Amino acid sequence: MKHRLAEIAKVAGARLVGDGTREVGGIASLESATADDVTFVEDERRLEQALQSAAGAIIAGEFAAHTKTAKPLLVAKQPRLAFIRAARLIRAVRGQGYPGVHSTAVVPSSVKLGKRVSIGPHAVVGDGVQVGAGTRIGPGASIGAGVKIGADCYLDANVTVYAGTEMGDRVTVLAGAVLGSDGFGYARDPESGRYEKFPQVGKLLIGDDVEIGANSTLDRGALDSTVIERGVKIDNLVHVGHNVRIGENVVIAAQTGISGSSVIEKDAVVGGQVGIGDHARVEEGVILGSGSGVLSKKIVRGKGVVFWGRPARPLQEYLKQLAVLARLGKKEK
Repeated sequence: MKHRLAEIAKVAGARLVGDGTREVGGIASLESATADDVTFVEDERRLEQALQSAAGAIIAGEFAAHTKTAKPLLVAKQPRLAFIRAARLIRAVRGQGYPGVHSTAVVPSSVKLGKRVSIGPHAVVGDGVQVGAGTRIGPGASIGAGVKIGADCYLDANVTVYAGTEMGDRVTVLAGAVLGSDGFGYARDPESGRYEKFPQVGKLLIGDDVEIGANSTLDRGALDSTVIERGVKIDNLVHVGHNVRIGENVVIAAQTGISGSSVIEKDAVVGGQVGIGDHARVEEGVILGSGSGVLSKKIVRGKGVVFWGRPARPLQEYLKQLAVLARLGKKEK
């Protein structure tokens, strides 16, 4: 199905310059766009390239507002964000019409399914599971007993969700992710030297609009809950330990590990391969650069401040220390 540009502009929060009755049905890059596609440009230096492309319409920044062209423009302060919203509208239609429960899926009669739910081949759903309207569960997924899944969620192939997990609406979980598995907690018997496992009986609570990348693992709480609040975006291959709390709109890049009982407050940004020790706290709006490390029980504070290094410290301080080390190295030579 195609959409009129006037409709797309409204959804994207953009100002339309040109023919609003023109229809498009796809999204693409500048290089691959056809007359049926919408593309976008953030850099004024690429505007001419965009105008020469085959795209049916262009989402661009305010720099394009007074451009003379026959090609329709959707002008927005943040063209990338406007493009995301346009893409969501265009691609939403393509996501409809999925079949219901596949004949090879295992779904007990105690499961409560909302309208338009899709469950793929060889998926296994436990007793008492609740699935909200419009949710899609991919092939080979395993959903534990009593799990609650909200509306319009998407669980990709081979996702595993353990009992005691609850997720809100519009949650996306990519292939191979494991949600609600046991945390890593042990006590050592000094006499035998053996480790005995601490009970892992808590929950994993996931808010609305959360996205969890492929092969990431989120542990359940030990006695209480691991909490992932609304709007959190977690990349591939991220590990979240038990009793961790992640605040609203936190972004976490790939290969990060977060140890048990740590807190990341809202709007923080965590780069790739960051290590966070147990019982640490990353306060609101902090930015942890890639590869940095936060020690156990450490508090990192400073809204909008970039931290780097191991242990993590403000970027300017880190760079000064590197400069001192470089000078010392030259003196030794």
